[in-house]
Amino acid sequence: PAARGEAGGGGQKTFRTLLAVPAAATDREERDGEERLAVTDSQPPADTASPVERGIFWSRELEEQVPPGFAAEEAAAWLSAARAARVASLERGGCGRSSNRLARLSDGSRACVRYGINPEQIQGEALSYHLAGVLGMQERLPPMALALVEARGRQWEPVREELRGSHWAEGAVVSLTRWVDNLTAVVAPAPWGAEAGAGRRLQPLSAGELVGLPPSQLVELVQWSDLILFDYLTANFDRLVSNLFSLQWDPRVMRRATSNLLRAPDGGLVFMDNEAGLVHGYRLLAMWDPYNEPLLRSVCVFREGTARRVAELHRRRSAAAELRRRYRAREPLWARLGFLSERQAELLQARVDFVHRHISHCRAQ
Repeated sequence: PAARGEAGGGGQKTFRTLLAVPAAATDREERDGEERLAVTDSQPPADTASPVERGIFWSRELEEQVPPGFAAEEAAAWLSAARAARVASLERGGCGRSSNRLARLSDGSRACVRYGINPEQIQGEALSYHLAGVLGMQERLPPMALALVEARGRQWEPVREELRGSHWAEGAVVSLTRWVDNLTAVVAPAPWGAEAGAGRRLQPLSAGELVGLPPSQLVELVQWSDLILFDYLTANFDRLVSNLFSLQWDPRVMRRATSNLLRAPDGGLVFMDNEAGLVHGYRLLAMWDPYNEPLLRSVCVFREGTARRVAELHRRRSAAAELRRRYRAREPLWARLGFLSERQAELLQARVDFVHRHISHCRAQ
């Protein structure tokens, strides 16, 4: 993690709601006793000059400007090729901790090979990737597949000598993540990147300021709203939350790059290195939720598709089931790492329910 030390009472900060705009009335429908978001044809057309529709959703025009990220067809093609390719070489550097390697594959592509400190980190990486698919935001994550380290196997035979120097255990499961060129660092935008002030509050962004922002900043905020929701659900502390935690001893930390978040040349954000999510993060909720939960509450504008998927997972109480189904169908090595424990599955559903209640609260304001 980028942040070190232990959370104490003096380290907690007070947050205020960001991106909050007056909400207009919207229709609601009851189904199976659960309230869910609904949009009907009777609603008036949205003001095309406003970046927000119906009080809490980013406008369709604005969403259309968000860079597409890793298209599903492109990701599927790379994953198929990477699983079939041989590892031609392994190089140090460029992929995080010293135990990781940059692999050159026989098909000419490159991938970061991540070897977790323990298996739960690779499990968290894989499950976070597929949860992003359940939520409809997998295009923001580089394609990722699991691989089994076998020095005498076909995939690894060309780098047998390099494997000896890596200290990787035979039979270990690692992750292969597509290497992406020309990525640059990302500093948190104004709503979350405010300097530590009185009470160390993040500064709220008013409706008037939102309307006046240039399109490029609005497009980035759309992606940040998904990122913050995703990191809350996975309890990932190794991104913006770790920077917020570090404010207690480094008041300038928010001017620095956000951990595990990069920007593609077209402006699209890339959610990197999600191994702290779901498994490792769920063990440390007591330490990190004092930062993760207020950060979620700071967002009151959402992608409509994201909100709809959250509402459906809440209504059906199916978050873990949907994740398990997708994980088993798309990752051949899933059984090597296993799935969430019953307790972790309950925590995932509880966090989905919390996000749904928060979105409903934003709509009610």
